[in-house]
Amino acid sequence: MSLTCQVQVNLNNISKEKAETVKKALEPDNVDFPEGLSMYVENIDNKLVFNFESKKNMKQIIGTIDEVLEHIQMALRVIE
Repeated sequence: MSLTCQVQVNLNNISKEKAETVKKALEPDNVDFPEGLSMYVENIDNKLVFNFESKKNMKQIIGTIDEVLEHIQMALRVIE
């Protein structure tokens, strides 16, 4: 039996400009993901939506989400 975990994180009420800047700031971190772990980011209206999926290790997805949220917070501080 294979277990897959999917998590979606939404940043609401963010301008398209800020959303695009945050998205670009995270691009260097979106390469060389471990096998079985993925992240997809999209702008939807006034939201920045992060979709995470793990097919192997649940601890790994938790750590990845935590790290991405830290980078988002840092990017938003720099923008402001």
